[in-house]
Amino acid sequence: MFIPTKRGRTLAAAAVFLCIAALAGPCAHAAVITVRAGERLTLGQAIHIALVNHPRALYARTEAASVAQRVGQARSALLPQLFGSAQYLGTTDNGIGDTSYLNPGFIPRIPGRDHDAPLNAGQSFGPGNNYAAALGAYQYLFDFGRAFGFLHQRQYESAAATAAARLTDLDLIYEVTRRYFALLAAHQKVRVFEKALAERQTQLLAARVKARAGLVPDIDVYTAQAEVARAQVHLLDARNLVETAKAALDNAMALGFNAPDYQLATTLTTNPTSGTLGQYVAQAMHLRPDLAMLEDQARAEGAKIVEYRSDFFPNASAVAGYNTLGTGLPAANNYYAGVVITWPIFNGFLTEHQLEEAKLRQDALRYSIEDLRQRIFLEVKRAFLNWQTAYQRIRRTELALAASRAQLELAQKRYDTGLGNIIELTDAERWFVQNDADYVDALFFYSVDKAALDRATGALLEDR
Repeated sequence: MFIPTKRGRTLAAAAVFLCIAALAGPCAHAAVITVRAGERLTLGQAIHIALVNHPRALYARTEAASVAQRVGQARSALLPQLFGSAQYLGTTDNGIGDTSYLNPGFIPRIPGRDHDAPLNAGQSFGPGNNYAAALGAYQYLFDFGRAFGFLHQRQYESAAATAAARLTDLDLIYEVTRRYFALLAAHQKVRVFEKALAERQTQLLAARVKARAGLVPDIDVYTAQAEVARAQVHLLDARNLVETAKAALDNAMALGFNAPDYQLATTLTTNPTSGTLGQYVAQAMHLRPDLAMLEDQARAEGAKIVEYRSDFFPNASAVAGYNTLGTGLPAANNYYAGVVITWPIFNGFLTEHQLEEAKLRQDALRYSIEDLRQRIFLEVKRAFLNWQTAYQRIRRTELALAASRAQLELAQKRYDTGLGNIIELTDAERWFVQNDADYVDALFFYSVDKAALDRATGALLEDR
């Protein structure tokens, strides 16, 4: 039986139930969590709100909880089974043995004539009274692995459903993280363009004063006006980006159409990159829920192999019961107890085909696991390289921003002293604003690329 062991997980029935109950319990009666108007929202709070509110996460957890119930259904076959039945029938009783009744499956037929009929009883077409009451018990003893194999299959299927729910959480956490950083970047860009607009308006006033005094030509005024208009357009776009980014974050948190206005509690920051590619790949192989899901599905197919193979051997069960039967009262009382052994000798090669199907499905899942491992390696390596590049981009944009700031200051001094012209000044301003916005973008891509690496490794789920 193929059972991947790299992660070294064991799945006991009680552990699976506790895991699923802990995962699914809150969602069944969870109240919608929202954010108050004006509240400072952290990234952790946004993720928590999304995991509690979002129907995608609730669906996945509820589905996992429903699959977990199959474990109890499978375990019930190992426990004693008790049945009861009581009947009254108005039927003919013509020499077929004691009384007429509908057999629920656990009342043995007693051959012979009716217990209160004369020896020369003939055929009658008139209905008579028939009474039956019974209590039967059944207990599984052994079946060479079928019952326990089915139980293990359901446990692994439950674990796979839990892993699928965790995968949904992972994707949702990444989505909230990315949109949170996008809103942060949009707010910081608004500040960049607000500052740029204020500076353009100051320059326009100065150009008008100088033009009236004859110190500069009128083209300086028109150039400054054009720059003010461009800055207003850029600010308009930036503010619209804030609104759309907030709407996207509200959607990721499932806050609905009436989400309040709130503030973000953090800013875009950066830290040096750390760790090696090998460390992140190893972490991904250990934490990725989609890999765990496929491995549990493969284990479930292995359990099916045990189930089907058991059909080559007999199974045994203990039975016991009491019944009272008769065409009149008092009825005849009988008891029984014993062991029943059954052995499917030939079933048209059904077992062979079922066994081969389970083995082939397990092989297919083995190939899927290997394919996913390769894709995980690619995702982690790409995200790791992007993260490193993003960190280097921040360093370069910082240098470009510092240089463009010095260039702007120099151009402003040259223009104020009459050594430079308005074209030189506006070019310097445009580059400074562009580099300032590029710096915000660099911080944003660094944060998103780090989140993408954490998504690729599954690290976003470590504390959840």
